[in-house]
Amino acid sequence: MSNRHFINDPQHLVLTSLQSTSLLNPGVAVDTTNKIVYLRPGYGTPQNHDSHHSSSPQKVSLISGGGSGHEPSFSSMVGRGLLSASVAGTIFASPSAEQVRTAIMGRVDNNALATGGAVHPDDAGGVLVVVMNYTGDVLNFGLAVEKAKAAGVNVEMVVVGDDVGVGRTKAGKVGRRGIAGTVLVQKIAGALAAQGRSLKEVTKVANLVANNLVSVGASLEHVHVPGRRPEPQGAEDKTLKVGEVEIGMGIHNEQGSSREKGIGLKELVGKMLKQLLDQSDKDRAFLNVNSNEVVLLVNNLGGVSPLEMGGIVTEVVTQLGDKPYGIKPVRILSGTYMTSLNGLGFSISLLNVVNTDIGGPGMIELLDYPCEATGWTAPISKLTWEEQRDNKKTREDDAKSQEEVRPSGLTFPDPEEAQKQLVAGLKAVIAAEPEVTKYDTTVGDGDCGIGLKRGAEEILKHLDSNPLTGDAAIDLSKIVTVVEQTMDGTSGALYGIFLNALVASLHTVGGGESDKKAADGNAWAKALKLSCDALSKYTPARPGDRTLIDALYPFVDALEKSGDIKKAAEAAKQGAEGTKGMKANLGRTVYIGGSGFEQVPDPGAYGLAKFFLGLAGIEKSDGGSSSAKQVKGSDDGWEEV
Repeated sequence: MSNRHFINDPQHLVLTSLQSTSLLNPGVAVDTTNKIVYLRPGYGTPQNHDSHHSSSPQKVSLISGGGSGHEPSFSSMVGRGLLSASVAGTIFASPSAEQVRTAIMGRVDNNALATGGAVHPDDAGGVLVVVMNYTGDVLNFGLAVEKAKAAGVNVEMVVVGDDVGVGRTKAGKVGRRGIAGTVLVQKIAGALAAQGRSLKEVTKVANLVANNLVSVGASLEHVHVPGRRPEPQGAEDKTLKVGEVEIGMGIHNEQGSSREKGIGLKELVGKMLKQLLDQSDKDRAFLNVNSNEVVLLVNNLGGVSPLEMGGIVTEVVTQLGDKPYGIKPVRILSGTYMTSLNGLGFSISLLNVVNTDIGGPGMIELLDYPCEATGWTAPISKLTWEEQRDNKKTREDDAKSQEEVRPSGLTFPDPEEAQKQLVAGLKAVIAAEPEVTKYDTTVGDGDCGIGLKRGAEEILKHLDSNPLTGDAAIDLSKIVTVVEQTMDGTSGALYGIFLNALVASLHTVGGGESDKKAADGNAWAKALKLSCDALSKYTPARPGDRTLIDALYPFVDALEKSGDIKKAAEAAKQGAEGTKGMKANLGRTVYIGGSGFEQVPDPGAYGLAKFFLGLAGIEKSDGGSSSAKQVKGSDDGWEEV
């Protein structure tokens, strides 16, 4: 195994990839000798399937193919309603004419005898071969087509050249290259064939689609072909430098139209759309996209994350809709349709929808037509696409509970004093941020201190404008909202669950507005105990696991036993101290490993204990103590003289 690929033998890689197609789709079979994926005999006939498909027998078989390395094209496009067979070459190399001839003559229904007798030529079936415009593919597939014709098979070939990356001048007689737009030709032609249409009709529509397509790609680097020696880093005109993007790069590492340095996605997409749509660029104005209906395909070249693809789609659609284009695609497809191995790039294809002129169906209807090819990813139905034109409804109401939190009956004897205590606890957390961050950098990802500080600061802001009113549940529920909005990550979720449970527990302990009680230590202890029980349903963390639980549980237990917040805070402090040297059973520390846990306490437990100490008036926000001072220069914030 190399550091670039799990399978480094290119021959083995291609064959095993082809074999996977029959594992993923039981309706297809694989001829490993000729590297052909094809529909099993009898599979796909209308009587064997649901009513969504035509009852007319299919009389046209659709074949495509090319070099391997573009998966899911073409092998995974074989399936009912799309390709009848695909023929694969080695990586980035055309299959031989003999492989293609075998596919035409022996691996699909070729209706060789259907052209004679009473069948009118316009109604005849046969085989349509769709190939991308690369010299090797055109020659080998073309030779196979001619051999099949000589043998009496009714066969036609459509060549797709949708790439505008190389202009007319540079392309010369070779013409435009075929790239991802080819899958739209295959899908539409395959759907028409599945409805029992003739070879003449299927060929006509395939050519219409091919002639109304434009595509362009962009990539951040050249791909490495398994089994080949990597290109030397920085090789002149071979590898892209850091910060460069190549516009118009082909799907076999072919040179594009330009290399741009230091541009962002917005500028990149703008340049790509200009190549596709600028009619003043006579070198690239291959198609005037002027239809009322346009299909957009944003294709992943293999190495772009779905997250980033989403951002790319949004940018493309936004710019298409803005001036000067004003294009609102009626269908938007995005995914991995045609790759360049693990290419770190994407392509944009636009289909200018025109009348098929065969008495229906139209291109959009054919694009929406169901198929069973694992490589075709377009799950949104025709009905959903059409409904969205008129249905612009959204849900934008505030997601807060429709009902105000009811009074719990547990009231602060002195709300102003309670707020002072709470503020002291929050300020102690803020003051402890450098220590918490230091500890979390040692055993975690370093964000615990900042997260606690951010939450504490936002609660302080809230209290400035929303002082405690007196009812513990109502006041806490408002603070919970602040916590949920400002504290993220695992600790944010834990605090959110615990505090929401605490609001409910305060109602359980209190008797409601008609039976008011003082929110004293005993009442808080009972409510906190119930909240701990609720939290335990969502996390396996318990004392001894080196988490904030090691400070929380001792605080609650001590408060329950004594009703004294100072004793409870000291118990929390001891619990947090005890995590120093404790091996973690949960949290990021488990994965990080190392010996850092032996040197520092758990950051979450430490930060929570600081809050309790501040709440109890033991820990001051300036880092001092009501009864002791920290040892100057000590690395451990707990050590006292």
